[in-house]
Amino acid sequence: MKQENHSFDQKRHIAGAILGPLCAIMLWLLPIEGINSEAHHLLAIMALVAIWWITEPVPIAVTSLLGPTLCVLLGVAKMGDAFANFANPMIFLFMGGFLLAKAMMVNGLDKRIAYGIMSMRWVGDSPRRIFLAIGLVCIICSGWVSNTATCAMMFPISLGLLETIREMMAQNGKNIDLKNYKYATGLMLMTAYACSIGGVMTPIGTPPNLMMMGFLEQLAPNDPSISFFDWMTWGILAMVIYFVVAYLVLIWMFPADVSHIEGAQEMIRQRAQSLGRWTRAQKNTILAFCVAIVLWILPSILSLIYGPQSDIIKLYDSHVPEGLAAMIGALLLFFLPANSKKGEMTMTWKEGLEGIDWSTLILFGGGLALGNLIYTTGLSDWVGGGIKELLGSTPSEWFFVSIFCIITLILAEFTSHTAAINLMGSIAISTAVSMGFSPIPVAVGIALSSSLGFMMPVSTPPNAIVYASGMVPITKMMKSGIIIDIIGILAITVPIVMWVVKTVMGYKV
Repeated sequence: MKQENHSFDQKRHIAGAILGPLCAIMLWLLPIEGINSEAHHLLAIMALVAIWWITEPVPIAVTSLLGPTLCVLLGVAKMGDAFANFANPMIFLFMGGFLLAKAMMVNGLDKRIAYGIMSMRWVGDSPRRIFLAIGLVCIICSGWVSNTATCAMMFPISLGLLETIREMMAQNGKNIDLKNYKYATGLMLMTAYACSIGGVMTPIGTPPNLMMMGFLEQLAPNDPSISFFDWMTWGILAMVIYFVVAYLVLIWMFPADVSHIEGAQEMIRQRAQSLGRWTRAQKNTILAFCVAIVLWILPSILSLIYGPQSDIIKLYDSHVPEGLAAMIGALLLFFLPANSKKGEMTMTWKEGLEGIDWSTLILFGGGLALGNLIYTTGLSDWVGGGIKELLGSTPSEWFFVSIFCIITLILAEFTSHTAAINLMGSIAISTAVSMGFSPIPVAVGIALSSSLGFMMPVSTPPNAIVYASGMVPITKMMKSGIIIDIIGILAITVPIVMWVVKTVMGYKV
């Protein structure tokens, strides 16, 4: 199976390497009416970038740098304009989140949280409750730590529990092959799916959330901005409903054939005890993390007390924007001592550098750069007008949001969700503005939809991690994934976006 997947990727890379430049050259030479030369040339560059984002003949971050570089080289924009968004404030919100997440991993705080939940009395040795507990740990951690890092942490814990089941059954005279064991497949899928689901909870939970917030600030400056607290209002609701659906589908498709797992509780207890007492570094990390969270949600609390247009809110927003709040929490890690006698701080600079996902930052900067150029060159108006003409008369907003959510989900299944966001984000927002719709519902809908890539190993890193275990046949992943995807899009994502988001942001449906 792995060989087939590798072969598919190779063919995808080769096809993209050839198709991308060909499409770009054809669009460059093709006469297009109703569009200026800068927008025309940008369209050709975007064709190359979009195809390479999807097919990945070179790393996505490289393609993200290539786009603005070609724009300067070919006269679409000046250097300052093309690369300005690589220093966008959202970049520093990402960076602060990465540093806080790295501190949690370096100091063992993530494992302490995981084993703390797993060792609770209500979990016990029930397969269903263990299944639920694994999922809860994943969604809680991945709301703040990267989905990939959370899955990498929980993967060995899930494997340990499955090995305990195998040993228990062997003692009872029943030998099982975990690679063909239903419950093992279900537990692996729960580990992956819950990590992706948890990412929708906060703006820093997964890159697409912040990317869409960045696109909104850039392409729809006249609309209300989305705060950290605003996002959590619908993010938590979406996360809970997604999780309930995933749990019910997986426990139905992959039930356990035992009523309890002997030794599971003892294994978790021993691992929790092996962590020892809380260290100074762990306490410092919690403190820095809490400072960032308080600074993120304080504006919403103040707006409830003093009103959203009060002077105190304006003063706070000008001095402590969300990106700075993240950096304040992250910088505390380098000032809070973990061992005063040895001069050790909570996190070293080397550990911090290793924790920053530079590829994601570059990808984000490249996406914002091209999104801004799409807007300033007028290409967005041309694309929006074309889509409007294609759809005929102006469609209902429900239909409009649904179409973009479904297209994003399909793209996210066969390429990375960050690539899908970069491709669809600016187009959807620009089209919404040209049609007279608020761009906020479609932006949030696209972000949520990109986290629903549950069908393919290539969709998300958590899917790839559990697929590598050999316990998840691709047919089982596709079957469970398509059920959750369909329910997630039609019954959860669009209704949440059209009702909750519009209500929170002050719009009427």
